[in-house]
Amino acid sequence: MKFNEETALKTAEFLLQIKAIKLNNSHPFTWASGRKSPIYCDNRITLSYPVVRTFIRQQFAHIVNEEYGTIDLIAGVATGGIAQGVLVAQDLGLPFAYVRSEEKKHGLTNQIEGVVQSGQSVVVVEDLVSTGKSSLNVVNSLHDAGCVIKGMVAIFTYGLKVAEDSFKTAKLPLITLTDYNTLIKVAVEQNYIKDDDLISLNEWRENPELWSENKIKEGF
Repeated sequence: MKFNEETALKTAEFLLQIKAIKLNNSHPFTWASGRKSPIYCDNRITLSYPVVRTFIRQQFAHIVNEEYGTIDLIAGVATGGIAQGVLVAQDLGLPFAYVRSEEKKHGLTNQIEGVVQSGQSVVVVEDLVSTGKSSLNVVNSLHDAGCVIKGMVAIFTYGLKVAEDSFKTAKLPLITLTDYNTLIKVAVEQNYIKDDDLISLNEWRENPELWSENKIKEGF
């Protein structure tokens, strides 16, 4: 769920303002999963803008305090959640660790980097949630290390049903600063997108799998 409407609108405005949101209906983006999409959210760009970066850090810290209470550790999802997680941990005076999607193939072969102890309560920081697979893989790794995961925070979610179902099955609370519907609403109000783009974005949101399959058939 998104934190609140005011924060969601402000976050969406920031993401559009700094061009962290990329829209391209004629030449769709390819996600790591292979799925095609007319929209791509690059939240790493937020780190280059102090005002935006500070706003996100403050909102994350507020959510952790208000929604999750006392915790022992902030964990970032590599790579997008590392910097954001460090900022939040610094703000809250908490230890920090980060988790890769899989173990390293060399050196100590760690998947979790940093000091993590069994029994610690943890909030996981992610930059965005698409299908939720990589985010929940990190959560499972922390569970295996004996951690108690109180929840996850993220800047943005596409709101895909597959992700919602996965988080529900995992019984993991997810709170985001903004979401797809809010972003599109703000983009329309600011004339950021054209009518044709809006139609395609709505079609993708209703059935991303079918939209992707059609684009692949068209040769994209």
